[in-house]
Amino acid sequence: MKASNGAGNGGGDHPRVETFRLRDDGSFPNSRFPVIILREAAQWRGRDPASVFEKCFARHEWTNHWRNGIFPYHHYHSTAHEVLGVFSGWARIQFGGESGVLHNLFSRDVVIIPAGVAHKNSSSSEDFQVVGAYAGGLDWDIKRGLPGERPEADENIRRVPLPKCDPVYGEDGPLKHLWQ
Repeated sequence: MKASNGAGNGGGDHPRVETFRLRDDGSFPNSRFPVIILREAAQWRGRDPASVFEKCFARHEWTNHWRNGIFPYHHYHSTAHEVLGVFSGWARIQFGGESGVLHNLFSRDVVIIPAGVAHKNSSSSEDFQVVGAYAGGLDWDIKRGLPGERPEADENIRRVPLPKCDPVYGEDGPLKHLWQ
């Protein structure tokens, strides 16, 4: 749903939803849960776009937020599921590691990244910025697919709970149906 009063407000219509799954490639665990891209999930008419995402994510228990870009190297989080809301510019993001897939993200898009899924900024506009947050406000770590990371990272990922709500649409959002 494109909500005229901010990011999704719990109504019935959802934006275009894209999903894809990534398998363990030996370096990056990736996930059995799909990455979810919500296209044009937000409207902000004259308001601070970053704060629109922050308030929406917090309303649905995705907190511990920050504002910045996406690292230009492959990394993943083993202790939390992450949501990114693009509030400025565009980027070409590679998911899944060196042989992963590339997806373009644009202002107003949201991407939900399960714990363990590698991602990196391959290229972007100079003004590219996102708001990031984590399901349940969990603390996040940064893993880079280095030798020796996996036993601990795999155990961390197994312990990450499923989110209570979709970060944009709450209890009725696509995440609840796609991450069963």
